Amino acid sequence: MTGSAGDERRPSGPPPALLTAAAVDALRAADGRAGGVYLRSRTPGMMRLAVLAGLPGPLFRPWWRVHVDRPFPVVDVQRTGVPVVLANATETMRRYPQLAAGLPFQFGSLYLPVAARGRSFGVLIVLRAAAADAAEVLAEQERLARVADGLAAELVRLEAEGAPVTWDEAPVCVRPPAAGPAPGRVGRFSWDPASDTVDADDRARALFGLPPGDVPGTLEELARAVDPTDAHRLPDLLKETARGSPPPLPLEVRTTEGGLRLLELWAAAGAPAGSVTGVLLDPGAGALADGAADLLPEGVFCVDRLGLVVYANARAAHFLGVAREELAGRPLWEAVPWLNQPAGEEHLRGALLSPEPVHFHVRRPADGPRVFEGDWLSISAYPGPDLLTCTAVPANRVPPDAAVEPVDTAVSAPDPATQTAPFYRPIVLAIALTEAVTARQVSEVVMQELLPAFGGRRLAIYLLQERHLYLAWESGFPDGFLTSFEGVGLDARLPGVETLTTGRPLFFDSMQQISAAYPGIELDATSGARAFLPLIASGRPVGSCILGFDGPRSFSQEERTVLTALAGLIAHAMEKAQRYDTEAALARGLQQALLPRRLSQHARVETAGRYLPGTEGMDVGGDWYDVVEAGEGLALVIGDVQGHGVQAAATMGQLRSAVRAFALGDHPPQEVMSGTNHLLIDLDPGQFASCCYVRLDPATGRARAARAGHLPPLLRGPDGRTTVVDLPGGVVLGVDPRARYPVAELRLEPGAILALYTDGLVERPGQDIDEGIAALRTALAEAGDGTGDGAAGSLGEVADRLTASARRAVDRADDIALLLATLPTRLGARAEGERDRPVP
Repeated sequence: MTGSAGDERRPSGPPPALLTAAAVDALRAADGRAGGVYLRSRTPGMMRLAVLAGLPGPLFRPWWRVHVDRPFPVVDVQRTGVPVVLANATETMRRYPQLAAGLPFQFGSLYLPVAARGRSFGVLIVLRAAAADAAEVLAEQERLARVADGLAAELVRLEAEGAPVTWDEAPVCVRPPAAGPAPGRVGRFSWDPASDTVDADDRARALFGLPPGDVPGTLEELARAVDPTDAHRLPDLLKETARGSPPPLPLEVRTTEGGLRLLELWAAAGAPAGSVTGVLLDPGAGALADGAADLLPEGVFCVDRLGLVVYANARAAHFLGVAREELAGRPLWEAVPWLNQPAGEEHLRGALLSPEPVHFHVRRPADGPRVFEGDWLSISAYPGPDLLTCTAVPANRVPPDAAVEPVDTAVSAPDPATQTAPFYRPIVLAIALTEAVTARQVSEVVMQELLPAFGGRRLAIYLLQERHLYLAWESGFPDGFLTSFEGVGLDARLPGVETLTTGRPLFFDSMQQISAAYPGIELDATSGARAFLPLIASGRPVGSCILGFDGPRSFSQEERTVLTALAGLIAHAMEKAQRYDTEAALARGLQQALLPRRLSQHARVETAGRYLPGTEGMDVGGDWYDVVEAGEGLALVIGDVQGHGVQAAATMGQLRSAVRAFALGDHPPQEVMSGTNHLLIDLDPGQFASCCYVRLDPATGRARAARAGHLPPLLRGPDGRTTVVDLPGGVVLGVDPRARYPVAELRLEPGAILALYTDGLVERPGQDIDEGIAALRTALAEAGDGTGDGAAGSLGEVADRLTASARRAVDRADDIALLLATLPTRLGARAEGERDRPVP
């Protein structure tokens, strides 16, 4: 857990200050505990969390991004523009069971569209205390709407200025406005007596009253930052600490502005001899309580709403097995990494989102220091408006009336990783499976989320087809071992078959048990345990899942129950993936039928087109290209329908037909764009599309072009110089019936290459699209050498080079279309005499 998910970077999106201000204003408007802003991603069909206020970002990583196909309130608001109010957990479970399963805590939430002038930018969210019904939060909803509208107006202004209004980074995490007096703030600094240099983080500088970036370079300068009455004490204290005699308790000092600070000093561990580490705490109103907590026999530590430890007494550091100076001022799970396990994450989420305290056990690592008898630690977290106050005691000291979650301490396994298995929640896997849409992705999630929790090393997933089992995924098994089991029928006496036909999971502690139960079965060389799980979804058999372990082990009753439940989740995900594959096959067939089999030919023009489907999700999108006879010239067309699947492919076919009809009638480019725009609005498929239309006169090389929200073309001159064609553009098709599409003129010299392309060729996650266009521009300049001489297939070779890296990529998030056109140089002399021919 870290205090911020992106403070050190400069996001390629709206200014973080604008977004964080909106999130903080939203919390004030709705009396919220946490909130944030989702914005559209440059990746089609994806929304990303840009700002998260009041919660630790890494703890909520599964919700950093949501796909537009998912049943979540953020998606519904983005799609419909209608606010969603979930007053309490019951309402959330009724309307959005997947969200409720991922966050099964007592809280309410509000979701407001950030939209203006027909543009939907994202969604503003607030999490607050549960209410009886939506009527209780009506006033808060109205105030939130004003915050959302204000943010939308700013994003409209930024977009008009050419600034990006999408988000593709990790969220920026900020603290919420304090509910009462400011909670304790903490900063760290260090002093090296050998060089007399002082280094301080930003929080320490702020607490000392120093401007950001103004590092007190020497001990004397540091002393000047505190009140004169304390200035003489500070150097002496640091020097005594450097000699190995730190003060036993926190000391009070005051800054030159009069602010009270608590100062703790240690000889820095692992640093040069004599170095000193200091922690400076702004205690707020809790200084006396903190001082009293230092004397308690139980461990007490406080965590702010971003996961930063702002206080820890000596007993907490002792029980957690971490030096006290390594706790204060650091994110909790960075200071105590072994707390980073599913049980701890789930309970801490609950304490941050609901008003009730949580109690749970965690097991200390076996290789850690033995600081008390036993391995288990009992932790309780008590929520407050600004802080979580936590206690930690050995499990054998839990008061008899304490309500702690029971733990199966009898579970044993050879691998330490299995110690977390009794706490593993099916929801951890369920959240990850929501992002998986193909059988391969489902299998990868099982490998990443399920096997490590139980210490497994091998996985095989078989799917049922026509009463036979076929291997869909394997990992960790000896090469070729599973070949003999490929395509086995349901009458074969094998554990992988029997678990599916009976619907009963099978657990074997060792290979010897398998051999005894199934005499003559082929076994691999290991002696490890095996679990055979039936994959059954909605009563229908889907396949079998086999988990393998390196050595013998037993399965507790709780582990068997959890694995059986997880098998049901995997089965439903696989069933969904199979439906996806079926629809993808239909969409691919439709796409191939709609793309041009042959480009229109012209004696003076050479053209080449390429199309690559995406490999993630539905595979097929709505990209297309075409070359159409337009009077005595040619129309070069490229477009991209938003979305993927059958609907996108069908819409693409309708648009392609419309553009062809307008082109064959030799309508001017602006009329082609306007007519196609009205057609898409009349069809009302709930989709929009971008398009670039170029009407080329081959005799003169002159062209007239119009652009509807599409990327600008590239033009490579005969000398190899490649530029981005500056075309004024209108909005995407299908949005505004009054949209206008200005026309610009350009000239295609003999030997030059005009390149039209879709965003899949130039977009990369985490990279600005302008960088992708610049890279394509460079590639076109290099790949175009030797073209335009009339050699057969030369332009096709350029197209192949420009799409080579995309063709080799394992994962393509979007489909790709590319259209190239050139006037061969051998026709240049003839064309020269016709240059004065008017452009149609």
